[in-house]
Amino acid sequence: MTTPPVWMDDADVQKAIRNAWPQLVHFLSQHPEWVLGKAKQLLPGVALNEIEGTASSHEKVSLVLDMFLKAADLNAPVFKAFVQSVCMECNLPMDLEIVFMSVSGEGHVTQGQEDLKGASAWFPSTPTRLERRRPCSSPANNNNGKQSKQQRLDSAERYRQLITTSMLQRYGMSRSAEATEPKAQPSPFSQTFVNLVIRQSKGGRMRERGEKAKEAPIAPHDTEEHRNTTLRLSELFESVHMGTTKVVLLLGKPGMGKTRLMHKICQQWAEGDLPQFQLIFFFEFRQLNLIQRKLSLQELLFDFFLRPEDCPDAVFQHILEDTQHTLVIFDGLDKFVENVQLPGPPHTCFPDPLNPLSVSDLFASLCLGKFLPGSTVLVTTRPKIVPGALLKTDTLLAEIWGFDREKVEEYVGYFFRQHSLKEKAIAHLKSNGKLLSMCYIPALCNIVCICLEYLLLHDAGRVQLPQTMTQFYIKMLLTFIGKDQKLRTLSEEVDLSQHEATLVGLSELAFKGLEGNKMLFYAGEVPEDVKDFACLYGLLVSFEVKTSNGHTQVGYTFVHFSLQEFFAALFLLTSKTVDGNFLKQKFFLRSKWMMKREARVPFTENCHVFLSGLSSQGCQKFLSSLAGHCEDQVQERQDIIVQMLKKLGDASLTGPRIAELCHCVHETQDQELARHVGKQLNFRYQFRNFRLMPLDMAVLAFVISSCHPHLVCLDFVGCPMEVDYLDVFGSCENIKSLSFKSRRCGNEFAAVLSKTLPKIKCLTTFQLAGGNISTPGLEDLIRAFPNCHQLEDINLQDNRLKGQEMIKTTEIFSTVAKLKKLDLSYNELLVSTVLAFSRAAAGCPNVTELHIRKDVLTVSFTSQSSKSQRLKKEGIKEEEDVPKPSTLILRLQDCQFNSQWAEELAEVLQSCSHLSEVDLSGNQLGDEGCSKLMKMVPRMCISGPLNLNNNQLSLKSIFCLLNSMSLCPNIVKLKASVHHETAILTLIGKDIAGGAQPRSSSFITALSSTGGHLLGATARKICLTDNNFQNGDLKNLCLALRRCTGVTELDLSKNSLGDPGVLKVAELLPHLNELRSLTLDHNNMSMDGAFCLVQCFADLEHMTSMELCLGSTQKILLTFGERMSPQMLSVTSEHQRELLDSVPNSIHDRCFCLKECMMDLKDVDRLFKRLSTCSGLTKINLSGNSLNDQSVERLLKFLPYLNSVELLSITESKFSSHCVCLLANSVNQCKRICRVEVRSSENAFLHFVKSKESQEICCRLTDCGIGKCEITELCPIFKKCDRLAELDLSGNHLGNEGLRCLLEHLPRTHIPCLIKINHNGVSQDGILHLAHVFATCQNVAEVHVSLCSEATLLITLVREDKPQKILSMKQCCFQAKHLALLSTSLSKCLALSNFTIEEPWVKDESIIILLKLAAEVQGNITAITLRRDQALFVVEQEFPRQEEKVESVVSRLHQCELEAKGVCFLPKLIEKCRQLWALNWSQVQFTNAEAETISDTLPHFPSLKKLGLTCCSFLPPGMEHLAEALHQCHTIEDIDFSKSEVGMDISALMNALEGKLHLKSINLGSLNLSNADILNLTSRLSAMPLLKRLSLNKNRLGGESCSHLAQVLKNAVHMEKIDLSHNKIDDAGMKEIAMAIPEMQSVKQIDLSNNSIGSAGGQCFVEALEHSENLEVLKLSGNNIGNETLEKLAPVLPNLHCLKVLHLASCGFDSEGVVCLARVLFHCPQIEEISLSENSIGHKGAMALAEHLPQPSSQLRKIELKVCGLSDCTFRSLALGVSQCPLLEEIILSWNKLGDESALELAKVLSRMAKLKVLDLDNNYITACGARRLTKELAQCRGIQIIRLWHNQIPSDVEQKLRKEEPRLHFAFF
Repeated sequence: MTTPPVWMDDADVQKAIRNAWPQLVHFLSQHPEWVLGKAKQLLPGVALNEIEGTASSHEKVSLVLDMFLKAADLNAPVFKAFVQSVCMECNLPMDLEIVFMSVSGEGHVTQGQEDLKGASAWFPSTPTRLERRRPCSSPANNNNGKQSKQQRLDSAERYRQLITTSMLQRYGMSRSAEATEPKAQPSPFSQTFVNLVIRQSKGGRMRERGEKAKEAPIAPHDTEEHRNTTLRLSELFESVHMGTTKVVLLLGKPGMGKTRLMHKICQQWAEGDLPQFQLIFFFEFRQLNLIQRKLSLQELLFDFFLRPEDCPDAVFQHILEDTQHTLVIFDGLDKFVENVQLPGPPHTCFPDPLNPLSVSDLFASLCLGKFLPGSTVLVTTRPKIVPGALLKTDTLLAEIWGFDREKVEEYVGYFFRQHSLKEKAIAHLKSNGKLLSMCYIPALCNIVCICLEYLLLHDAGRVQLPQTMTQFYIKMLLTFIGKDQKLRTLSEEVDLSQHEATLVGLSELAFKGLEGNKMLFYAGEVPEDVKDFACLYGLLVSFEVKTSNGHTQVGYTFVHFSLQEFFAALFLLTSKTVDGNFLKQKFFLRSKWMMKREARVPFTENCHVFLSGLSSQGCQKFLSSLAGHCEDQVQERQDIIVQMLKKLGDASLTGPRIAELCHCVHETQDQELARHVGKQLNFRYQFRNFRLMPLDMAVLAFVISSCHPHLVCLDFVGCPMEVDYLDVFGSCENIKSLSFKSRRCGNEFAAVLSKTLPKIKCLTTFQLAGGNISTPGLEDLIRAFPNCHQLEDINLQDNRLKGQEMIKTTEIFSTVAKLKKLDLSYNELLVSTVLAFSRAAAGCPNVTELHIRKDVLTVSFTSQSSKSQRLKKEGIKEEEDVPKPSTLILRLQDCQFNSQWAEELAEVLQSCSHLSEVDLSGNQLGDEGCSKLMKMVPRMCISGPLNLNNNQLSLKSIFCLLNSMSLCPNIVKLKASVHHETAILTLIGKDIAGGAQPRSSSFITALSSTGGHLLGATARKICLTDNNFQNGDLKNLCLALRRCTGVTELDLSKNSLGDPGVLKVAELLPHLNELRSLTLDHNNMSMDGAFCLVQCFADLEHMTSMELCLGSTQKILLTFGERMSPQMLSVTSEHQRELLDSVPNSIHDRCFCLKECMMDLKDVDRLFKRLSTCSGLTKINLSGNSLNDQSVERLLKFLPYLNSVELLSITESKFSSHCVCLLANSVNQCKRICRVEVRSSENAFLHFVKSKESQEICCRLTDCGIGKCEITELCPIFKKCDRLAELDLSGNHLGNEGLRCLLEHLPRTHIPCLIKINHNGVSQDGILHLAHVFATCQNVAEVHVSLCSEATLLITLVREDKPQKILSMKQCCFQAKHLALLSTSLSKCLALSNFTIEEPWVKDESIIILLKLAAEVQGNITAITLRRDQALFVVEQEFPRQEEKVESVVSRLHQCELEAKGVCFLPKLIEKCRQLWALNWSQVQFTNAEAETISDTLPHFPSLKKLGLTCCSFLPPGMEHLAEALHQCHTIEDIDFSKSEVGMDISALMNALEGKLHLKSINLGSLNLSNADILNLTSRLSAMPLLKRLSLNKNRLGGESCSHLAQVLKNAVHMEKIDLSHNKIDDAGMKEIAMAIPEMQSVKQIDLSNNSIGSAGGQCFVEALEHSENLEVLKLSGNNIGNETLEKLAPVLPNLHCLKVLHLASCGFDSEGVVCLARVLFHCPQIEEISLSENSIGHKGAMALAEHLPQPSSQLRKIELKVCGLSDCTFRSLALGVSQCPLLEEIILSWNKLGDESALELAKVLSRMAKLKVLDLDNNYITACGARRLTKELAQCRGIQIIRLWHNQIPSDVEQKLRKEEPRLHFAFF
């Protein structure tokens, strides 16, 4: 585009035209037709055809305007006519219109217009939304348009002058503070203005905070929210993006001077300092709150700011047209009572500015640009009150930070006019850091100056200022009143009595304002006396208030909002109308914290701070004077506030809340409160992404220092703070950890901090991350660190340190005595830097680890001083200690090392004499670099791995590594893979390489941990997987392996060796003498290769196991044992040979496993022919091989030739019914078979004995689908076996017919046998047939039948001709016809000794009916048992020989079930019960009649010795009858009333016990006996000389009762068992009982579980046990006896030679206590059961148990370690230890943290525990992997009955599969 020619005389106008021309092109491009029309009219001779064909409107208009410019020099009037047309016919923006009208020369230009000539030079941009005010006019209308526009300009200029005049009158002209004349009565807040510190913030961060509820941590290198810049006031508007509505959001905490700054902006505008704004509007939300109606925009601007003197519509129209030069200020958004919500997206339709809206909607529309688009909107508010909708706009965010140190001094200088006072005041502030920190808040600074001035004027020699904000407000108030009272000295007290009522009224006014969210009060709302007093002292200020109807009234407001809050707090603490509950509601700090983010923040900001400050004891006198001298009332309210603050410390608080709480605590000046709060804040203070004012830092230091000696941690992330105030933390000696993360932390920060750190005496951790430090700052820190004597951890991450600066930090390696870790990550790391750090680490003996990986660099150290302290504590002088070289771990990963750096790197490694690990992974050494390193390896002192992973190594390097291993005996392990880019060498020290054999004490551990192999100290391992060796490579590999002597483990998996390669490896085996395992997984081996390995297995006798899996995942594992030569045996000690023989899995046990291999008959023959030649073969496992019937039959024929086999497993193979029969018949083929198990027709296990023939045979064919046909085939097999002891056919389909067939054969064999036929679909008919066989067959001794869900059917056969028979039938649902048939069958049975029926009708029958039933039996009744809960009624009897048969008994039983006879049955019952010795009733609710019947019969039972009425209930009359009857039973020996409800005063029952001289056992548990009842009981017990057992568990036995009980126990010389568990026995009661223990020489069982016994009582008790030599059971669980009691118990336990059960669960001891106990358990081999559950035994305790529990003579049968915190890392040794307890039957390990590693360790030792029956692993972390391993090993453990795995991490489908495979696994809770 052509530049406009210079043809005008006025240079300024030319410049304006030049700047405005592009805007004109842009504007007219929207009206191309009008432009072309004007060109045709004014330029008739110019051809426009080509221009009309241009497609782009913008280009078309640009070309036409260029023509007008070119014609300007030739024909200036044409150009002028064009410009006039544009101005008058088009709706130009105001700035363009002014410029071009000056060019056209039309209209009178006023002075205001002259002022606006240069406006376009300031803002050349074009608004985004342009619209036509009118269509293009004809020339006839041009004059009217020009006059209308000129009128608007004139009116707008007059309005601007009006606003300017008004603001100058209100604020005055700016002048220097020195020239300001002092006022007669200065107001509390001086009008002197000092520029504030304003920081621009990142808008994106603010929007995130508005949307997120929680603060997110910032990484050290992330952008920080407060990475902001300082702004001058003039820059606040220049930095806004022009063209659209600009919203400037100015944030500031209360007292920061937001309102004062707004007034200053208005003043500067009026003085012409903000020329970019032609109009300015100022609104305060505290006044807008008073508007109750809707307003139009024009009403808001004119009625509530300033109305134009004339032409308001013209002025308003001008405002709408010239929005870019308009500034609208809204002050105090946080005081706005309405919620602000933006009305919609910014590009929706624009509302009519004349339509009335609410104030909230008007404000939102202005911010969004719907009104006055292009204007600037300035809003002030508190940081916490920012509407989220406002943050979605294009907002400039800035925050007022108040004053800094320079601004404080400037303000003080302005405030004090006299030079002498100014110097004193500044000096006083500088000497008082806490006072100076308050002055950073401008409002507080003003108050401090007021108070300081008064003090300096009245007593310059003794200036003592307040310490808190609240005290300053009080002091300010007293200062004003004191001036009025003309007090001359500070010693004179201010008299508040004359102002008491006025102050109370002012306080009430302030409180009501807060309650109503009001800051502004009309004159009528303020009492006259209050108004006069407050205005006199400058507490209230008056001004004009615009009301809703547009009128003006006088309004009053507190000079600052904080002053209103102060007086409101005074009201709450002094008013008589406020009670405690109301005060608690108004102390809203907790509710404010717990409030949802969407909820509105409370109107008040500091009221809780003032309430806290007024709660100080120093304010009590002041408050009492205002409260009418009601000191008690004031003290009560102060206590309420203090107690609420104490509770707030218990919450989990974020940084801002901690700071807020610390402010409140500091205001109280209560050291005890500060100590309490500091201790309760979890000792960690985290501050993230908010500014910490100096006052925040001061109050934080106050709380932290008050809680000394409790250590705290301080963590600052992205928190700007004043550098000058960092030294405040120097007063906090109890800071343990100090952390800073901010880019603002530079050299100045580090310099100040370095002076502070040595003052923090307890500092152990220091972090300065994400900063910007260079050499000066780093040097300051390095000089400071050695003076921090407790410093252990230094973190300097991400500080942009350069290489040389990084190297400089190595100076502190040896200067910081207790340093443990140094972190320099995310700084500049060069290769030279890495090598420098490596050299420094190698040369410093304190360095234990150097870890460098990409940007990460950490150094770990060992503290020499801690070692010296430990030696001193143990009584060892440091010089006497044998020095041991410390080891260094060197991890240099991804450090860009290549082959050029290899030699220098090797030199560094060679220079270090104590390397324990070297990790060089992730570099680019290549084959060349690897070769250079390997040459130096023999010279390196490395005792650990050398990692070369991911170093671009090829197969050439693999052979290089193998060569190094053959040359260097220190290399004990090599793991390398070209495919996976791994290469790791493991080395040992030269002293270990020369190796001695394990010492005798660790021989058994070494033997067991290696599976029975004796290994030297220098076992060597080679793992070369995924290397794809070719033929030539394989040959070289075998040669290299032969050169590597002492190799014990070799893994060549995934190398595609095939059969030829496997054969070559097999040929190598005889030469690898030390080899212990060979792995050849995934090598594409076929069946021929497998048979080749089987032949090796047969030939090499030292090969202990072979596992071959040829399925989709090939697995081949060969293990080898020690080749024990006669020379080795001769040097082995006799003790070691005994241990060798005692290890079950020794080298003599050989195992063979073949999985997933398809074998035909030929393969079976080949396999077992070779296996039959293997000596020492004990286990064969064939899994998943799909063997058919012929293969199984052929396999079984080899069984007699497998002379040493103990277990043959055939799993995961589907068996036919014929195959099941073949497996069952194996007992007849091989006499060594002792057990055959077939489960689910898929898994078979054949167990063998070592002798030539087993004595008993167990056959279990469960869930195999056996029916009548199969049982017919099996019966002859069973009949042939005369050694059959157990037959289990559970889970099959025998039914009644199959049972009948079985019963026809087995009873005739005359062999003792247990037959289980559970879950076989047998019905009542089958049971009746079984009853017939039971009655007629001589050798059927017992039958137990249940047809409920258990479906149990057990038959016991014996050899006796006439055994005593037992028949038990449970829930068989017999009807009358069934009972009739049953009676017929049993009529032939004359030896029935016990007949039990459990039927549902037993629950419903009355006691009388059941007694009638018992009366009808033929024999003599010896015992009657009734359990309602089990529907069980048992009558035990003696049948006289040759008398009435059972038939009559059964028939009468049936008859009594159906009806109750009318004849009296008691005589018959009494006659039958002459021999009755036991009467047991349970879960029975006795009616009065039933109780009376029992009571009537009891005295007639002369042989009755035992009466049991447990869990029964009686009514009072019935219990009275029973007590009377019991009183007459003089021969009774055993009484049990436990868990019963007696329904009366227990004393009657106690009285019934009187005179019971023969009584031996009393059980009164769970009767809720009180101390009085116990006292009554003890008086009876003293008369029972034969008493042996006393149970008083679950009562209310306390200390008082124990003293009486102890007197009885002292005389109970026959007492054997005492149960006092679940009572309330405390230490005092325990001491009483302990005094009686030595007298009870016969005591065998003591149960004191779950009482309140502590350490003192426990110690007294165990000391009393010293002579209890007969004690067998001791239970102390559930008492917090602690380690001290265990230490006392330890020497006593070896004297308790009969002790078998020891329960110490939940006793509050830890690993130290377990260690003490474990040491003495070694001397107590007779103990059979130990419970240590719910104690923190820890790793140390587990190791102690593992060491001391195992011993050959141990009788331990059960150990319980539930809820002990056991994990995988602590369990390995424990598993090995318990496995060596030979009689262990039950292990409880539930509710721990055991995972798969623990499960694998248990699986290894399961087969060694021959007696184990139960293993409980409920609620652990075992997964499917661990469960499968347990399942696999369980097949070899015949004795284990159950393994519980409920609530582990095992999927349900895996649980079902494992449960089907192994029924002994239980995954349910019950």
